[in-house]
Amino acid sequence: MRLLRYGPRRQERPGLLDPDGIIRDLSAHVADITPAVVEPSSLARLRSIDPASLPAVRGVPRFGACISSIPKIVCAGLNYFDHAREASLPIPAEPFLFLKAISAVNGPNDDIVLPPGSVRCDWETELAMVIGTRAQNVAERDALEHVAGYCILNDVAEREFQFERGEPCFAKGKSADTFAPLGPYLVTADEIADPQSLAIFLELNGKRMQDGSTRDMIFKCAWLVSYVSAFMSLNPGDIVSTGTPAGTNTGLRPQRYLRAGDELRLGVEGLGEQRAHVVASAVSSPT
Repeated sequence: MRLLRYGPRRQERPGLLDPDGIIRDLSAHVADITPAVVEPSSLARLRSIDPASLPAVRGVPRFGACISSIPKIVCAGLNYFDHAREASLPIPAEPFLFLKAISAVNGPNDDIVLPPGSVRCDWETELAMVIGTRAQNVAERDALEHVAGYCILNDVAEREFQFERGEPCFAKGKSADTFAPLGPYLVTADEIADPQSLAIFLELNGKRMQDGSTRDMIFKCAWLVSYVSAFMSLNPGDIVSTGTPAGTNTGLRPQRYLRAGDELRLGVEGLGEQRAHVVASAVSSPT
């Protein structure tokens, strides 16, 4: 299944994309796509519904983030071999983990707002896993059984906030409002035969900047879920994002950070695409 949320911000309705590409309304069956909905019993119930029996959604609605009420977003940094090479950094022995604020969650095609004082805003296309059952100290061989599905996360980052505003702090650089576009779809795990063989890309104003594959991950999806679960429990609705391939400003010479008016198009094979417009904040920079 391809689950989704559509409609005005904070008024999103649950839906799914049928095999013909038609958005179908699910609100007669669930109130929203919440953590409870991605648990196995709820997904099984939704799979039993004939999509053709659901009302078709007319027009071209806005997409919201593909899941609501997310408990936490756990991200892995420096998790692609090519990204490590472009950063001239050694291959890590263990992943670098950080939490990204829930308040950063954004619709996949909503504007990305540059925060006041932003001068080095960067993009990072990522494959994200949505947890469906509680995972705590799980073995790698069992880890993907805890994954309900997959989606796209653009792990937008303000590098000056991240590295130069006091001590380095990834959460500070990656948590501004709108810095976590998520979706458009939550594609259930049964639809993705191998999460380690998916093409991943990003275009800036029509120019290809990222062009990689999830096979280049240093720490694979199953290993990451197992690893994270050794440090914190993962619960239904939690997001584990798996890092980004080469093609960010880390390796660009000259560097070209985001500015108002830019257009981003990005995607992960089998999970759809995001298209976002970059705008300046209406709030003045603090003096």
